[in-house]
Amino acid sequence: MIWLCLVTLGWAFSFSLIAVYLSGQVDDAISVFIRVALALLLFLPLWLRLKSGERPALKTALGLMGIGAVQIGLMYLFLFKSYAYLSVPALLLFTIFTPLYVTLIDELISGHRRLPARFWASAALAVAGAAIIRYQYPEAASLTGFLLVQAANLCFAFGQVAYKRLPQGSTVNQVQTFGLFFLGATIVSGVVMLFTADFSALPQSRVQWLVLLWLGVGASGLGYLGWNLGARRVSTGELAAMNNLLIPAGILVNVLIWGRDTDWLRLVLGGLVIVAAVWLGRRPAGSV
Repeated sequence: MIWLCLVTLGWAFSFSLIAVYLSGQVDDAISVFIRVALALLLFLPLWLRLKSGERPALKTALGLMGIGAVQIGLMYLFLFKSYAYLSVPALLLFTIFTPLYVTLIDELISGHRRLPARFWASAALAVAGAAIIRYQYPEAASLTGFLLVQAANLCFAFGQVAYKRLPQGSTVNQVQTFGLFFLGATIVSGVVMLFTADFSALPQSRVQWLVLLWLGVGASGLGYLGWNLGARRVSTGELAAMNNLLIPAGILVNVLIWGRDTDWLRLVLGGLVIVAAVWLGRRPAGSV
């Protein structure tokens, strides 16, 4: 759980940084490619140091690449595009359904195994808590933006569940092979960039490059490693609910750093409900 909490704190800054320094200034496809390529470079040396006998089987390697292609390659493309239609609070609001997507996808992948009812209750409670924070329909919103965020949510939810279920070795092995995750994302985002990007909208300022460096190495590289490792250590109910803890965290950063207004009563109440959802979905002691 501590892994998920730490990553949530780091990710809370990303939404505002993208909105302020990148959206509408740097082409979305270029931003995504640079971000995932930097993360790939972070893990590439670990992969290159592995001997042939230490590398994962082809099926596992392709699985990691596929998960990365969907969870962050496609997800980032949808998410970055949504900034053109939504404010940061609206974007955060429209992510509230992710816990339900996580629970639904996990049950579908699990086949005959039915998830405990409390996992569904935890996901629903997390959605309710996020809705308390910003239940009104935001002014700066559009149907296109809403659909783009839902597509991003589905990609993110699928990636979490797929990584959680993919048979892998020890934590050390997962760290060493995590570059494959970003290789898949880099290939997808690179192809999209080549065919759709406006190459006149490249990063120009030092601040933009620093933001992309943080997003690539910190938020993506270390962030997704920590999140996916943490996802394997918690129940589906906890994982689903933790997805919405990013909403109050992101809004809090938007208020404290950028001086935006918020309803503190709703923020606190909604945050407490989401914390309760995480507790409800916790894994029973002694379970696997």
